[in-house]
Amino acid sequence: MTNPVAIITGAARGIGKAVAAELKRGGYDVVLTSRTRKDLEDSAREVGGVAFPADVTEPAEVDALVAETLRRFGRIDAVVNNAGLAPVIAVKDMSIDRWRAVIDTNLSAAFYLSRAVWPTFEKQQSGVIVNISSLAARDPFPGFAAYGAAKAGLNLFGLALAREGQPINVRVHTVAPGSVETAMFRGIMSAEQWPTEKTLDPAEVARVVASCIHGDLRHTSGEVIYVHKTL
Repeated sequence: MTNPVAIITGAARGIGKAVAAELKRGGYDVVLTSRTRKDLEDSAREVGGVAFPADVTEPAEVDALVAETLRRFGRIDAVVNNAGLAPVIAVKDMSIDRWRAVIDTNLSAAFYLSRAVWPTFEKQQSGVIVNISSLAARDPFPGFAAYGAAKAGLNLFGLALAREGQPINVRVHTVAPGSVETAMFRGIMSAEQWPTEKTLDPAEVARVVASCIHGDLRHTSGEVIYVHKTL
């Protein structure tokens, strides 16, 4: 059990799956988690990782995810907080329950998992957290008030957590991509509205995440790294 270990949330598809594949190629054992069991298990088999279905907006399920990872591997070296929910709803039409779901998925879930792995990182005196934010944190589409606000909060959470982690050699990075060719994005924008040549491939985002964890971007703890195409 000498390989480094990473937990990736929202890993059934899209960016999360691409990150798991990238880290696996880099020598990591990867634990993939998502609420969608079948897609998650398919992705884990394809990537060569471990599937752990969980709702990361539920602290008890997050704690169970961390406990099972430690039981299986004995260590956790990196966490990628990628779970996302991005409905396009005007404020006047946003229900209280929907607002809370967006905030919980995009922001609170990152807190729950970061908090759960922190004792392990402190014991190890090492660890890396990468939060997946969004260009919407500073330039949201109309209807992205909840999503943009949650991602803006995630940006600041990452900075604060990086400062707390510095004394114990824990780094925290925030990667904020623009439009990415994922099912979630295509649920918002059609190819006619937003052509594919304007979107990033999930693998491009995954390479940035990997660089934060063990590459040239490891010196950017606390920073928000915006990644997008300019056409």
